[in-house]
Amino acid sequence: MAPLPFRHFLLALCVVAIWGSNFVVIKYALHALPPMTLAVLRFSFAFLPACFFLRRPAVDWRNLGGYGLFIGVGQFGLLYLAMRSQISPGLASLVVQTQVFFTLLLAVRLRKEKVLATQWLGLALAAGGVGVIALHTDGSTTPLGVAMVLAAAFCWACANLLTQRAGRIDMLAYVVWSSAFAVPPLLVLALLIDGPQQIAAGLAAADLGTWAAVLWQAVGNTLFGYGLWSWLLARHAAGRIVPLALLVPVFGMGSASLLLAEPLPGWKLAAAALVLGGLAINLFGPQLMRWRAASREA
Repeated sequence: MAPLPFRHFLLALCVVAIWGSNFVVIKYALHALPPMTLAVLRFSFAFLPACFFLRRPAVDWRNLGGYGLFIGVGQFGLLYLAMRSQISPGLASLVVQTQVFFTLLLAVRLRKEKVLATQWLGLALAAGGVGVIALHTDGSTTPLGVAMVLAAAFCWACANLLTQRAGRIDMLAYVVWSSAFAVPPLLVLALLIDGPQQIAAGLAAADLGTWAAVLWQAVGNTLFGYGLWSWLLARHAAGRIVPLALLVPVFGMGSASLLLAEPLPGWKLAAAALVLGGLAINLFGPQLMRWRAASREA
């Protein structure tokens, strides 16, 4: 793989920092807006007006709709609900990364893919980290919060399989057009879960900072983040770019500690080490085994 230019490394680091710190932005928006209402606004602004500038990707409508439902309703709907009162932003940024292992297990189940021993080791470490989080109820999280974020991670994994099935497409256009499928069910859920009175009260209480947080969800996190990430992946081997995503929980927990004064006791750091260690083993383990096999043959 060709070396990654320093400027491109900084761009990738910028995207990872945006994705990680976005959990703090979500928490800020949730102070005024009910969770499902926030989700409706996020995906509405992600679709409009970008849909007028990006062509619909050449992919089946069912694939596009499924991705929108899994990401919009499944991932972010559940994540926003959990983050309102059931789990802190820093821990949410960490637990949701278990989507990597859900993607692996779904591939094993549905595609009969083979799992290497190193990947099972990574899964065991990450599961241990999640277990550490679930055993601590000091106000940072609840068992329900962990379960909801794990369910959000599972929905993200389902969306990953749909993305793989879609093939090589314009990922930014894919995200924009799939957002149209997320808005109607989220609006129904907002009416049922948030209720008309909370929706009206939330919109009335929203100030410029709240609307900036909503726009950041759609423009900064979705359009800019996915657009720049796709641009980098189109120019470099995935092995140079994807590992940087391991820093998302680092930025998530760091920004939550810095901006929201979220405490970082030893058990949180231990849980983070287990989950991130598992992710790293899952990501780098297969490549290391191939290199080892190649060196033996040589």
